[in-house]
Amino acid sequence: MRIYTAHLRPGQMPLLVREGFSLGAFLFGPLWLFAHRAWIAGIIALVVPGALLALSSFWPGAVLPPVLLAAYALLMGLTGRDLCRWSLARRGFSESYVVAARNAEAGFARLVDRDPTLASEDLA
Repeated sequence: MRIYTAHLRPGQMPLLVREGFSLGAFLFGPLWLFAHRAWIAGIIALVVPGALLALSSFWPGAVLPPVLLAAYALLMGLTGRDLCRWSLARRGFSESYVVAARNAEAGFARLVDRDPTLASEDLA
């Protein structure tokens, strides 16, 4: 069972965001954020690796940059979905429900069972 948070904005279909580690954010970082329309977080995520590498030049030893970048990738995987939630909140979506389901489609079905007004035809 997976856990999803449902984000609602008047006049639009609900968006479901899965909880937990994101392999896509771990592997692709800022590109994954851009693909999920988290623009501000994606721009910041583009700047951070360069800043880490610049800061690591002050410490002797060649092992520090790879360790910092690996830690950064892990942090992106752990917080990627939370950054998407933050981006949705900035765009006016409110986190309204928490749904447990096998996949996003089943989660949406459970959400509509809980609140049938979410499936109305006037939503875009």
